[in-house]
Amino acid sequence: MTGAARGIGRAAVELLASNGAKVVISDLDQDAATEASAQISGDTAVHSGNLCDEGAPEALVATAIEQYGQLDIVVNNAGYITDGPLHKLSDQSFQDMLDIHTIVPFRVLRAAAPYLRDPAKRERAEGIEVFRKVVNVTSMAAYGNAGQANYSAAKSGLIGLTKTLAKEWGSFKVNVNAVAFGLVDTRLTQAKTDETVVTIGDKTVHVGVPEQLRSAMNSLVPLGRGATPAEAAGGIGFLCSPWSDHVTGQVLNVGGGLALGMTA
Repeated sequence: MTGAARGIGRAAVELLASNGAKVVISDLDQDAATEASAQISGDTAVHSGNLCDEGAPEALVATAIEQYGQLDIVVNNAGYITDGPLHKLSDQSFQDMLDIHTIVPFRVLRAAAPYLRDPAKRERAEGIEVFRKVVNVTSMAAYGNAGQANYSAAKSGLIGLTKTLAKEWGSFKVNVNAVAFGLVDTRLTQAKTDETVVTIGDKTVHVGVPEQLRSAMNSLVPLGRGATPAEAAGGIGFLCSPWSDHVTGQVLNVGGGLALGMTA
């Protein structure tokens, strides 16, 4: 699982590990990933690094194979935001969102393809079915959200990747789905201050949203508030579980009833 040391990712690792999954915790922050691995009850391993770097997605998949000898579930969760109105966005800001939210999942899944597809060929010959899982974390902003043209475009692209791969890999019994989150209480949606920053490579990215906007966003959620990380992780857990064996090519909205234009 990528982006797994904090927030939704960590909550999802805790859920999967508690149900017997062996999980590679991949994160940009090695210290946070190591700490999470030590604190989570279950069988976990650590991979750290910037997945946008050349060869990093392949190294992540290699870590999973070296540690556990097989790969049955891929969760693409890593990401961050650099918001702004379109007329003020730089080329680099737009490309950064495409890189982490669309290109990285593509590269991770391309590297994982042999380990997800090839076993199914043997299982088919033996007359058995084993379902494997891909869960891509998108956003309800994928269908348009003011101030997030770059993020929305990247997350929308991830939905297209999900639906295409569901068709390509269905015959190999790989369920490929996406979960779209609305407002979730993580450091990306905390109250924004000068101190709420994340270092990504040579860039310092300010995260969080103004407190007034946080309150307004909560008021738009029919259930009255955003999700906790554990509640958000439930959507990932479902799509990784046998309960979703006949579900593929879908986008599961986890937004407390918030729509933001999502129709699929």
